[in-house]
Amino acid sequence: MESTNKIAFGGGCHWCTEAVFQSIKGVVRVEQGFVASTDKASYFSEAVVVHYQNHKVTLEDLILIHLHSHRATSAHSMRRKYRSAIYVYNQRDKEISTKALENYQGEFNNKLVTQVLPFVAFKPSEAQFQNYYYSNPKKPFCEAYISPKLQLLVHKFEALVDKEKL
Repeated sequence: MESTNKIAFGGGCHWCTEAVFQSIKGVVRVEQGFVASTDKASYFSEAVVVHYQNHKVTLEDLILIHLHSHRATSAHSMRRKYRSAIYVYNQRDKEISTKALENYQGEFNNKLVTQVLPFVAFKPSEAQFQNYYYSNPKKPFCEAYISPKLQLLVHKFEALVDKEKL
């Protein structure tokens, strides 16, 4: 089995975030749930852990997709539950992520609110919510919120999208 890297992302609803990253070439697994970035394990935000093959998709590509697939410039009232974040496992990924946010800021009219935070803990979602979009693509929530994100992927990141999954 080929080696994989992992990174975690928080943005909007983890059902949406899960479907976005499940649709990318080089992503081999997405774990949906809640991530904590401090030792205070009571502070979990909706997020996904993305396992990917760096020779097929780079961390920078994943970050750019993440920024464009949720409201990365909005400091809305639900940011505690839906934190805009890149959760890193090591110093190298922290440096890459911080630099990527600086480099990609120019693609947005407003300031990015996305934070680079340490990954501390993960709690998976209940089994009934795993693989939510690909198990329920015709549900109203999926059609209203997730399908438009996947359409954006095809439009903006066509070369990175695994069209067999869509």
